[in-house]
Amino acid sequence: MTETTTGVRHPAALAAAGPARFRPDIEGLRAIAVLLVVLYHAGVPGLAGGFVGVDVFFVISGFLITALMLREIRETGRLSLIDFYARRARRILPAAAFVLVATLLAGYHWLGFLRGDEIAEDVTWAALFAANFRFATEGVDYLASQGALSPVQHFWSLAVEEQFYLVFPAAIVLLLWLGFRWAIGYWLAAAVAASFAYSIWLSGPWAYFSPATRAWELGAGCLLALAATRLDRVPARLATAMAGTGLALIVVAALTFNEMTRFPGYAAALPVLATVLVLAGRGDSVLGRRPLLWLGRLSYSFYLWHWPVLIVASQAYGGVLPATTRAALVVGSLGLAVVTYFCVENPIRRGARLRRSPLLTLCLAAWLIVTPLALARFTTATPPAAAEHRPRLY
Repeated sequence: MTETTTGVRHPAALAAAGPARFRPDIEGLRAIAVLLVVLYHAGVPGLAGGFVGVDVFFVISGFLITALMLREIRETGRLSLIDFYARRARRILPAAAFVLVATLLAGYHWLGFLRGDEIAEDVTWAALFAANFRFATEGVDYLASQGALSPVQHFWSLAVEEQFYLVFPAAIVLLLWLGFRWAIGYWLAAAVAASFAYSIWLSGPWAYFSPATRAWELGAGCLLALAATRLDRVPARLATAMAGTGLALIVVAALTFNEMTRFPGYAAALPVLATVLVLAGRGDSVLGRRPLLWLGRLSYSFYLWHWPVLIVASQAYGGVLPATTRAALVVGSLGLAVVTYFCVENPIRRGARLRRSPLLTLCLAAWLIVTPLALARFTTATPPAAAEHRPRLY
């Protein structure tokens, strides 16, 4: 996939164009983000702060989604919530439902029915995009080692995103309806400031998992999208320096943060602002490399698969997996991501009939949500034989 550059003088001007055209830097930045998260979860030494990859994803998501909404408003004078949620459903639900069902079945098969029932409860919350509430209520410490980690714990970030997008577009529509289009930026900046302050003040599991403490990270990307038309004034050399500095700061966060870092709070400002710098300045010369573009396309499916593969395998093994085994599992989860992307995620997301019919998409979305819910309900309601309570893999 290529990008037309006719009439563009420097990288910042390309950034101003928003995601209507292909952005190699964003695809590459996705690859960096998912690599940080996966390698952190795989226990690679020196990457104790790899969890900041999720924060990078939040900023990217806010920037892309807001730029698309602004383009629709410019072209039509309105914002269709039905179309918006249909696009989100095609993007998020197919791969998510597939991974949830597979994880649930794998949990019962390899970990036994007692553990499987616990996973089924987590899958129920994840399918409803409320996993963050589940883990916050249970007092889960995401950054600390603990027993019986949920193989769908990583769905907390998807839950935060969808909760944000349940409110943000509706607020935009309300402001447009009231005739306050000019106030969108002011309202968003106030919300970002309030969310950031709350993330500094709050502590404990709710600070990590709450949408109220994470909204500012998505909002930072949203604010950048609102200011994108002014980025063409940034000189080319300065834009390149911004992107390079942002990438360096993301790496610094990944290398220096650890489980003792109070997060999100002040610390989260480093990866968030670093990502804003990368998006504002672009870094196609580094982020536009073919391997990164390839991994960036697979980043969503890769993110979904790597955690359940690692967790189910380690719990079935009954201890800390050898480094070579963890590496093999990461490669295996990447293989699953390739299959999911080409057979599930992309065909549904790009399906012409679904794109023409938001109503049909929403019907499919309902089915994709109900399927893991129904399976979780069925498996927990089916009493196993006594021997089935034990794990099947030793």
